[in-house]
Amino acid sequence: METLNLFIRSIFIDNMVFAFFFGMCSYIAVSKSVKTALGLGAAVTFVMVMTVPLNYLLNEYVLKANALVEGVDLSFLSFIVFIAVIASFTQLVEMIVEKFSPTLYNQLGIFLPLIAVNCAILGGSLFMQQKVAAGAITNTWQSIVYGLGSGLGWWLAIVMMAAIREKTQYSRIPAALKGPGIAFIITGLMGIAFMIFSGIKL
Repeated sequence: METLNLFIRSIFIDNMVFAFFFGMCSYIAVSKSVKTALGLGAAVTFVMVMTVPLNYLLNEYVLKANALVEGVDLSFLSFIVFIAVIASFTQLVEMIVEKFSPTLYNQLGIFLPLIAVNCAILGGSLFMQQKVAAGAITNTWQSIVYGLGSGLGWWLAIVMMAAIREKTQYSRIPAALKGPGIAFIITGLMGIAFMIFSGIKL
């Protein structure tokens, strides 16, 4: 039940976009089309699922105080190690997408390699570290579930946003609000709507 609660919370309550506004650069830029949003969302989810548990293991068995050697604390290297792991998997995703879906690769453009510096993915690993310290994540399986939930939450957010933005093309939007302006307003309203999930307790 705790694992299910962690999964539901990571998607709806602690949503990377609507709760913390992480990953906004690629979220705003790529959410113009549902097709590209689905592709980037899948890529981000894959990288999250792979990197969060790997960073969990590195945190537990390498970086934590007394993990490698008694009296040695390497937790100050967390940022560097986490980013290195994320960048490695991003390169892997980029090569796979280029090989199997050149069209999607061209549509995503610069935002595919930018997954490496997507703060939502780094945020997933850093929040995982906090949850380990708080006792909410106690094993590798829970870290996988948390990574999957966080990735799916970001995917849900960008696909919902893309669907709404496709509809706004047929709406009368003031010239000053067209593009990123209306996108930020919609994101804020969706964030308020997602606050309703904060009362969910399993």
